[in-house]
Amino acid sequence: MSKPLTLARLFLISTALVAPAAIAQTDAPADATAPADAAVPAEAAPQEETVDVSTPGGDIIVTGRRTVNVSQSAPEVVNVLSAADIKRTGEGDIAGSLQRVTGLSVASGGYVYVRGLGDRYSLALLNGLPLPSPEPLKRVVPLDLFPTSVIASTLVQKSFSANFPGEFGGGVINLTTKAIPTETYLEIGLGSSANTETSGQLGYTYYGSKSDWTGFDDSSRDVPPLLKQAMGGGVPFANMERADLQGIAMQFLNSKTSVLQRTNSVPFNFSGSLNAGTAMDVGDDGRLGLIFTAGYSNKWRTRNNLQQASLEVADGAGKSFRQVNTDNQITVNALFGAGLELGDQKLRWTNLYIRDTLKRGALSVGQNIGAIDGADYMHQNTAWYERQLIDTQLVGEFKLTDAVSLDLRGSYANSQREAPYEREFVYVRTNRDLDIDPVGDRFINALNRQRGDASITFSDLNEDLWSAGADLSWKVTPEIGLTVGYAYNDTKRTSSRYELHFDATNLPVPVQQLRPDYLLSDATIQLYDLTLLDFSGNYPVYDAALRIHAGYGQVQAEVVPGVSLNAGVRYEKGTQSVTGVDVYNTGTTPFNEIKKEYWLPAVTLTVEAARGLQFRLSGSKTVARPQFRELIAQPYVDVDANRFYRGNPFLKDSQLWNADIRAEWYMSREEKLTAAAFYKKIDSPIETYTSINDKYDVTTSFANAPQATLYGLEVEAQKYFPLDTLSDTSFFASRRAVLIANYTYTQSKLKVGAGDTTTPYTYTIGDLPAATDYFRDGAPLTGQSDHLVNLQIGLEDTDKLSQQTLLLTYASDRVTSRGPNLQPDIKERPGLTLDFVARQGVKFGKTNAEFKLEARNITGRKFQEFQEEGGNRVYYNRYKLGTTIAGSVSVAF
Repeated sequence: MSKPLTLARLFLISTALVAPAAIAQTDAPADATAPADAAVPAEAAPQEETVDVSTPGGDIIVTGRRTVNVSQSAPEVVNVLSAADIKRTGEGDIAGSLQRVTGLSVASGGYVYVRGLGDRYSLALLNGLPLPSPEPLKRVVPLDLFPTSVIASTLVQKSFSANFPGEFGGGVINLTTKAIPTETYLEIGLGSSANTETSGQLGYTYYGSKSDWTGFDDSSRDVPPLLKQAMGGGVPFANMERADLQGIAMQFLNSKTSVLQRTNSVPFNFSGSLNAGTAMDVGDDGRLGLIFTAGYSNKWRTRNNLQQASLEVADGAGKSFRQVNTDNQITVNALFGAGLELGDQKLRWTNLYIRDTLKRGALSVGQNIGAIDGADYMHQNTAWYERQLIDTQLVGEFKLTDAVSLDLRGSYANSQREAPYEREFVYVRTNRDLDIDPVGDRFINALNRQRGDASITFSDLNEDLWSAGADLSWKVTPEIGLTVGYAYNDTKRTSSRYELHFDATNLPVPVQQLRPDYLLSDATIQLYDLTLLDFSGNYPVYDAALRIHAGYGQVQAEVVPGVSLNAGVRYEKGTQSVTGVDVYNTGTTPFNEIKKEYWLPAVTLTVEAARGLQFRLSGSKTVARPQFRELIAQPYVDVDANRFYRGNPFLKDSQLWNADIRAEWYMSREEKLTAAAFYKKIDSPIETYTSINDKYDVTTSFANAPQATLYGLEVEAQKYFPLDTLSDTSFFASRRAVLIANYTYTQSKLKVGAGDTTTPYTYTIGDLPAATDYFRDGAPLTGQSDHLVNLQIGLEDTDKLSQQTLLLTYASDRVTSRGPNLQPDIKERPGLTLDFVARQGVKFGKTNAEFKLEARNITGRKFQEFQEEGGNRVYYNRYKLGTTIAGSVSVAF
């Protein structure tokens, strides 16, 4: 019986999965003439190994059996994406790679859905430690933030064990950063790409500042001094002097953030990366390793989007706009790590920095039947979104005795999101006869919210997360191991959002026709007495906190030969609160708190029926907590979904009961076939629902449904086919075909009875509303697709880096939100995506180079989010994604 895998060891072992070799060779650039990293198996079955040991008396031949397949040897159900697997997919961020894993799908924004459960049910860790989120709407971090260049491997565990956090609904995703090397290397990479819907096509942008291309503003977008003073002054904007409001308005950066510019040729994308590492001996038995990675990418994306909404889907009347928006996304990342090994004692220090900036320009024109009949509305939007993550971690593994080991870990992480100068202008054209309306054929902006509007929003988020943990493991006997541990997480978030609208009482018609920067110029503000209205609400700032203390114990034992048991229980005490900050001294402070204690048991039984064939049975209880923004009734705009969100202070925790049964057959060193069935019962699941007002404005909120069930099946296969028998030519002598496929079938149902109630954010007093007013019995859970299919067909060389892979991904329709007023649900159609990735290693003297060619979305899949009833369909979002062609080269020295 192998030693039980403690939490830290299970996380760190995934770093070494690329090859059964030293960790250094995982991260050092591969020799282009040596076996390709992708051709070396990331997972392998138990195998016989022969080791020759030369001694003065002769050779001793030792034959033994070892398991280097983490999926097989781990005590729980896990999937592993090694560096080789990640490189085979060719994805630029880890979210794209994860959608290839059995049972996983990725929604827009890089949020991972595990087994049909939304992102709230997945947990993301970095080297076994939690991460803060830079997103106001989420407490889970979007995984598209993480470039694959800084990730060595990813471990996905789908069955709960007591050493993981209790918020484990669908699974945990642990990202392992690159390992510390034992030899020196340097690698430089460059890449470029083009998209058929974006590159060289029509788009919209604005100036901003001269340093925007770096992802860093040159301070031009800093909050103006007078506005900053007003935010901290404790006086509502409505009570301020008109002259003071005009002073604030005249300090705004105007033309550089408000003039939308048309470009007839959006630039191509480009990126660059640097990877380096070195190592040195320390003392008699020590080794110090250092690693550094840095990357920069500049990407453009244009979407020609149809956006609609309808109070009654069947009649199709409502809101319909055509929006063209262009996003310029700049990502800067860096990682520095140091590792020290002194005999059996190991220390690892990891520092990660990621900054992701989005510069957006958008123009939309359409009609809104709930407003002026027959009028056209033109919306112009400009925005700048900064997301930043800083994380420092220290992990230690200490062997106290031959039987006792201690693993310690701690981290501090900070995430920030700033969105200064988020601007929107609304111009209106009534299309009335000119004798009725002299400017009926022109777009005008009266700045009165009836025939035009202009708003400016400043939002900011700062989140700090401290975490620590310890595991003490004792190898009682060769067959029995015990682990006890403690974990502590402390998350604190402050978020603010100030939305101001310009207001005019009698703006002359000629002025109403001015372009945005002239319309809001200092001269216009003073000549026509413009002022500001505050749409931020009474509590534009809120504080949120989540503190968790957890203790756990588990035993891993070989009950009888071939039968292993991993059982444990976790005690978790969590206090979650959201507090509205009384910035205007009203004397009232909204406060919502969820304070709960849980005992969370978990057990997994593994039976090895034959060599390479085993069965698993597991059961557990876990929880899912509301996310911070969901607990406060404050509006927030999701620019990607183009809708308002409003929280609900009445939300409560969800509790899940989970069961899995799984069969695993590791046919050979590199081949496997697995099948699994899973079931989950969820009490009080948090579901989204949508409402539409008489102006056809869409608002999404959250409420606890009474209950839900989810069940499904998973099948996964990996097979290699040698091609040396096809031909006598040298081309096929070392090549083989690769087939990697997985399929997941999932069904989920809300259970809503006649007597069930729920508590929406609009609840005030009296009897609770019926749950049937918000949820339909039998409706699927939000985010769940019935069918997920992943297929990889490839050709690769086992002697050198030469790899060509065709990747197919399919996800069936999934609900994004409940339909308003019990209308049909709003659904997203992910559909089928076909990609092609080719990698080729070339050696120039002693220098190794890798060339990569990618073709993404070859079939031209569209993004579609819609409602459908009686043959009529209303699109909330529909646009072409286009096909992307990318090329890159990396050189290793």
